[in-house]
Amino acid sequence: VTASHNPPEYNGMKFVREDARPISGDDGLPEIEKLAYDNNFGAIESVGQIREIDNRNAYVDFLCEQANIQAMKPLKVVVNAGNGCAGLVLDAIEDLLPFEFIKIHHQPDADFPHGVPNPLIIENRQPTIDAIKANNADLGLAWDGDFDRCFFFDENGEFIEGYYIVGLLAKVLLAHNPGQAIVYDPRLTWNTIEEVAAAGGKSEQSKSGHAFIKTRMREVDGLYGGEMSAHHYFRDFAYCDNGTLPWLLMCELLSTSGKPLSELVKERIAAFPASGEINRKVQDADAVIAEIEQRYIDDAVRVDRMDGLGVEFEQWRFNLRKSNTEPVIRLNVESRANPALMKEKTAELLAIVGGAEG
Repeated sequence: VTASHNPPEYNGMKFVREDARPISGDDGLPEIEKLAYDNNFGAIESVGQIREIDNRNAYVDFLCEQANIQAMKPLKVVVNAGNGCAGLVLDAIEDLLPFEFIKIHHQPDADFPHGVPNPLIIENRQPTIDAIKANNADLGLAWDGDFDRCFFFDENGEFIEGYYIVGLLAKVLLAHNPGQAIVYDPRLTWNTIEEVAAAGGKSEQSKSGHAFIKTRMREVDGLYGGEMSAHHYFRDFAYCDNGTLPWLLMCELLSTSGKPLSELVKERIAAFPASGEINRKVQDADAVIAEIEQRYIDDAVRVDRMDGLGVEFEQWRFNLRKSNTEPVIRLNVESRANPALMKEKTAELLAIVGGAEG
């Protein structure tokens, strides 16, 4: 049961099949919806049973097995659970780690007294940034309400785009599992592809979204899957996303490399500067995408339609896709070591897209 990063009046359920296999709008949900609306159920032949199982200790053991805790050095870490659920797990493993945690908005509170737990909202980041600077911390972490997404801040309080975290986590995991497949989404790709290749892995692209990523990981036996939206998926976690493993692995990397997070991502941000995801509300998303395709496709070196429209040139690329649930277009642009070109092309595309900020 989860409302993810939504306001307190929201609620929802995530359906899965056996072995946590996803049920999506493409596979199963319409049939479930029809059953519910038809309300034509037969007589109950057997009644289910409720069993209470305490799996917290087993889960803590699993988390500790996935990261090399013995290699971790003392770190000062700001953690902002957003009054969601992340704090409960952090408290359960705190005594096993050599870290000092500075906890803010830590206790679960369904009224969200400090605002909706969504670190993608820029103003929601400030408490984490302030705590990092006030405590001279080595790292900052924040989560959404159901903590299936994990967001990172460096030691200077700078928010790190999820795109660059994917490459770092892939490197950590491939160091222990060489030659494995890493799954990524099509919005921003060049950095991930290069990082995976350098670490001896295989890159496998998937359509964005948890149902698609999980399915693709099963198809290619993916070790890890990462989305720029800060969802991180792990084969050893039933191919599901997990909001605790990413920061444990990152702390392992900080400890073994001896480098701060700012230094670990600086070179990658310079190599592939990116716009981050920009949303625009438009009247006719299909018409906008068709117009941009017509303008750019002839000069492209590669076109990808796995998820929206992806167009690559020698020195820059973009992905333009529409939301499945609202009249919004989502744009991502990146370049090869040329931030000015990235900004120029982003502005150029947004002028064509038009619309209001979404």
